[in-house]
Amino acid sequence: MDAIQIIAIILFAGMYVGLLTFPKIRPYITISMALVFLILLIIYNASPDQSLLATIRETLSNSFSNTSTWNVLMLITGTMGVVSLFIDSKMPNLLADLIIEKTSSIKWAIISLALFAGIISAFVDNVATVLMVAPVALNVCKKLKISPVLSIIAISISSNLQGAATLVGDTTSILLAQQTNMNFVDFIWYQGRPGIFWIVEIGAIASTLILLFIFRKNTQDIVNPERTIVTDYFPSYLLAGTILLLIIASFFPILSDITLGMINGIICLSLFIIGLIKKHIQSIKNESLSIKENLKQIDLSTLFLLLGLFIVIGALDTLGIIQKIGELFLGLGGNVFLIYSIIVWFSVFISAFIDNIPYVMTMLPVVGIIVMNLNANGPVVNPNLLYFGLLIGATLGGNITPIGASANITGIGILRAEGYEVKTSTFMKLSIPFTLIAVTTGFILNYLIWGIVI
Repeated sequence: MDAIQIIAIILFAGMYVGLLTFPKIRPYITISMALVFLILLIIYNASPDQSLLATIRETLSNSFSNTSTWNVLMLITGTMGVVSLFIDSKMPNLLADLIIEKTSSIKWAIISLALFAGIISAFVDNVATVLMVAPVALNVCKKLKISPVLSIIAISISSNLQGAATLVGDTTSILLAQQTNMNFVDFIWYQGRPGIFWIVEIGAIASTLILLFIFRKNTQDIVNPERTIVTDYFPSYLLAGTILLLIIASFFPILSDITLGMINGIICLSLFIIGLIKKHIQSIKNESLSIKENLKQIDLSTLFLLLGLFIVIGALDTLGIIQKIGELFLGLGGNVFLIYSIIVWFSVFISAFIDNIPYVMTMLPVVGIIVMNLNANGPVVNPNLLYFGLLIGATLGGNITPIGASANITGIGILRAEGYEVKTSTFMKLSIPFTLIAVTTGFILNYLIWGIVI
């Protein structure tokens, strides 16, 4: 290992420490580190046969020309925007009201809301889902004069659970799709086998047993709330159209070729722009409407965080460090089940304490190297076993602690605003059994589906 590689590893470790220590300035940390790594790459690529200016130009071109990077950023931006319009329409509140109308007791109301949050979060950002559903649960608990703490926790962890079910459900899913060239349908049915969608959903059903046990004593009758009035259904059509167009595009690979692999990002961003144009036209007649709030809902911090991470991880790959990390797993021999188990449960442990986005972005290329090394002399492992295992562990592991996922932090914040301080022990009373059942179910199912090489 040469000096530049050692320096890169030290800088990368320092970046991770910074991300953990200073969460409020994560985007600044990753962008700053991206600039440092670009300088390292310029030094690494320097050649006596090429001028410094040419080396800089080549390095910058390679670092910023990856169309899949821009596809991810456009997809996330468009999805955030469409979701913000969807929330403004109050359609999620109406759907929650309709669910409550069909339930007979607080137990089933809270479980139904948790399941509803899970279903919504398969297509909508987890934090946005909690912000939509939690207020409904708060109103129900206030009317019944019971503590909303466990109810909000159930909604938070349920929304985080199903983020991995679809391509647009979570940033980690989008990153997986980028790494493996998967499309929307591939998450449901892939290479002739059930996709990760079914693995996550069955895990959700299994974890519902925990909710039934936790809320077994909450059998009070429920008073139906007033139905939320929705006057604008256009955002709902936009969200449904986004999902439908992503599915349709997956059947026409030529669209990806024409758009240089950015078809998904173009679809999401275009529909958001259409939504903004319509709302702007409405604002001419109604001054209370404004697109400024929707534009503010675009989380620039996440976008800059991702951009910086893309550059840093790309630099680590160019410097050969990803290859060396993957080779460490060769010390385990060819025991696929052992490697798979380590990836899943180590991901659960790590994601319980740190943001899963930088972790998944770091590990995806490492898993690629592990697969390549294992299959060097013939197929030994199906890549999807390890890729899906990484996503299962990293996504669901965040549910263990209050700080492990943004949805959990949001739920705790909502409760704090209502005057409820949530102890870690209270949170983990529900989160640990919920997570262990969901992960164990996913761990077993994923191995049964993808553990056999055909």
